Amino acid sequence: MSAVLVGTSHGTDDPAGRAAVRALLDGVRVARPELDVREAFVDVQQPEVGDVLAGAVRDVGSAVVVPLLLSTGYHVRHDIAQAVAAVNASEGAGSDRSAGAASDGRTAVAAEPLGPHPLLVDILADRYAAAEAAHGPFRSDDVVVLAAAGSSVAAAATAVEEVTSALAQRLGRPVTPSYGAGAEPRVPAAVAAARAAAGTPAARVIVVAYLLAPGYFLDRVLEAGADVVTDPVAGPARADKADPRLIQVVLDRYDAAIRT
Repeated sequence: MSAVLVGTSHGTDDPAGRAAVRALLDGVRVARPELDVREAFVDVQQPEVGDVLAGAVRDVGSAVVVPLLLSTGYHVRHDIAQAVAAVNASEGAGSDRSAGAASDGRTAVAAEPLGPHPLLVDILADRYAAAEAAHGPFRSDDVVVLAAAGSSVAAAATAVEEVTSALAQRLGRPVTPSYGAGAEPRVPAAVAAARAAAGTPAARVIVVAYLLAPGYFLDRVLEAGADVVTDPVAGPARADKADPRLIQVVLDRYDAAIRT
């Protein structure tokens, strides 16, 4: 039997954010119906990742935690890593290995976070295009800022910069990274700097929301003073189904972890 996929998000009080994550995992189930997909959280919501992971290994014998997070950071390196280590310690790594376990025999493994990934850049470019269709056409002197959640972990900023660079290449115009927490510049400061540097008073500041779903950080981005803010990666708040490309990213991370 295949290892359980434990889709683990941050958790949110926002109903639209919760619905978006549920839709994403539902989409994974539809795309791969033979796969046991379970939902877990590192904060705000229940059940916690450690409890879901332990239950998955107990039920099936192996599991992969896929962080539904766009970059590495504390939750990936601490919360998820500790949950995986605890389950492997309690199970006895390498013993009674199931067919779906990692190649080195661990019963539980953590996949890489969703980003960076080329499909995420595709999605961001489409979110930008949708915003232009609604508010555009965008002008050559408009300024684009990418807003990420942020982390004090240096690798997270590096990953965001990689996505920012790829998006700038795709759009054919400069894009400046910014962060909701943990790194600089913060989104309001980046928006203010972009407006000050704009070539004309008519230039607009467009923020591309490199955030998975509605929630706390998107609310803060919407308050940061931009003229236009794109939908988050998961799409509009009331989307019925998850973006197939985002579903594929989740499955790519799961498959890569199984092969590791």
